[in-house]
Amino acid sequence: MAFLQLERLGKRYGAIDAVVATGLAVDKGEFVSLLGPSGCGKTTTLQMIAGFVEVSSGRILLDGRDITHAKPASRGLGVVFQSYALFPHMTVADNVAFGLRMRKVSAADIQQRVARVLKLVRLDMHATRYPRELSGGQRQRVALARALVIEPPVLLLDEPLSNLDANLREEMQFEIRRIQREVGITTLMVTHDQAEALSISDRVVVMQAGRITQIDAPYDLYEHPRTEFISGFVGKANLLQGDHDSDGRAQVRQSSGTGALTLSLRPEKIDLVPAGEGRLQGKVLTRYFLGSQWLYRIDTLIGEVTVVRRNNGDAPLAEGIAVGLDWPAELLRVLASDEARP
Repeated sequence: MAFLQLERLGKRYGAIDAVVATGLAVDKGEFVSLLGPSGCGKTTTLQMIAGFVEVSSGRILLDGRDITHAKPASRGLGVVFQSYALFPHMTVADNVAFGLRMRKVSAADIQQRVARVLKLVRLDMHATRYPRELSGGQRQRVALARALVIEPPVLLLDEPLSNLDANLREEMQFEIRRIQREVGITTLMVTHDQAEALSISDRVVVMQAGRITQIDAPYDLYEHPRTEFISGFVGKANLLQGDHDSDGRAQVRQSSGTGALTLSLRPEKIDLVPAGEGRLQGKVLTRYFLGSQWLYRIDTLIGEVTVVRRNNGDAPLAEGIAVGLDWPAELLRVLASDEARP
């Protein structure tokens, strides 16, 4: 049996279904991300697990115990909020110790546990500082330490990196994963950032309009998206019209118009070859330098196609030049409709 289990969990606000019959099983020690756009229900789901939002239907089980209607404090879960919610008048050590003091833990035990968790998050040298004296990444680690020091069975992270700049955000996502693995704690994270979810999760749960549409390991989710929405939301994708060939395999339709299939082809899977070669002919409309990559927009008979190629140091293709496009046929993905599954 899963360590954390959601059974047809739902939340309704009047006539609006924020979360619909959500089922999810999380194993002990697993890192799972809830991924989706604003308003998809991911934060509401996390808040129901934490006990901050009342459940309308379904059940939440933690290690076999029904906590659906338990008070937040009795669940004993660790929560890191988007804003970190640190006490500005308290030192780092006092912020981390706060939850233990509320639980009437002895002073000696508090001192030992706070010292241990501050070392874990690499803030042991900053115990006497105040939040205003810390960087954004350091404040984020204080919030994480405060959640971990109570030794919760599950760690809930609500957009924990959204207030950080791009470089620090990438650094901290790997730091969170390091800490999670070292502690071995079951973790559920909410994010709208697909790169964040793919890079550090064991599994990713994609939500759309209050429903789960796909649950998979990051690589499988990226390589085998089920729907048009997932294909475009999780990474970049070319959505192409297609048909079955004489052997029943999917192929791109070579003229404009609607095909029997909707196909997804990732931009980095496409090779640019000399004009007259490849599966499709086109002309470079524009190019964008992304540092490690070049992104090309190619005008073709079937519409505009995006291609991403590695920056290997060679001069990029000029705008206006004719090119051929080629790809391995097995990398075309047939997509289902965008209806979220019940």
